[in-house]
Amino acid sequence: MADVSRETTPTPSAPDVARRVFAPARLATAERYAELLATEGVTRGLIGPREAPRLWDRHLLNCAVLGELLPEDASVCDIGSGAGLPGLVLAIARPDLRLTLVEPLLRRTTFLDEVVAELGLDRVEVVRGRAESLHGQRRFDVVTSRAVAPLGRLLGWSMPLVEPTGALVAMKGSSVADEVVEAADDLRRLGCAEPEVHVLGADLLESTTVALRVAWADPGRVSWPLVAQRSATPGSGARLRRPTSKRRRGA
Repeated sequence: MADVSRETTPTPSAPDVARRVFAPARLATAERYAELLATEGVTRGLIGPREAPRLWDRHLLNCAVLGELLPEDASVCDIGSGAGLPGLVLAIARPDLRLTLVEPLLRRTTFLDEVVAELGLDRVEVVRGRAESLHGQRRFDVVTSRAVAPLGRLLGWSMPLVEPTGALVAMKGSSVADEVVEAADDLRRLGCAEPEVHVLGADLLESTTVALRVAWADPGRVSWPLVAQRSATPGSGARLRRPTSKRRRGA
């Protein structure tokens, strides 16, 4: 990783709430990642200069709380990982997870490889390519993403990578309910269960994280490659849920 003395914006200090989101043994790693985003990330055009002062609130903390929806020791694929959001944040907050970061652009995968090496994230793999390049080759307990595409397209990229007992868990915005309605045909065709919308970080963060979880309607009937048409599944609306319990975030 290049010398961070090239920074053009000050690296924001970790807010007090970060100590409630990241375990004590992981906080220093999260702080170093924030520093790399605010320096090398900005220099390389991966993070906008205006985003640097609000890295913690808008990026690191919002991504970290997504871990509440991920099972212990899960294999996780982050498609369109970009600068590592949410994939690298999850790897830092939840060292029990096995992360695969999928990103097609070389300048981004170069940055991801360098960060993984510097932070010693030995359970993280970086793959240069599109999600479709892994279809029929790899499957994961969880496939996640952040601001990659509307739900209809995201399902087509993500669900072929989801294990029969796994789920898509994507960070979404305030229009998530509209996306679910618009993707109703895709959800039925692929054989997905009723989507669940979770609001995360309500008791911690100034700006909560909205996450959409989509599992298979009938895990026993999932086969690869996914067929073009499947029988309709009950329900296509979204249920608004707040998580009832929190997962371990690492020691």
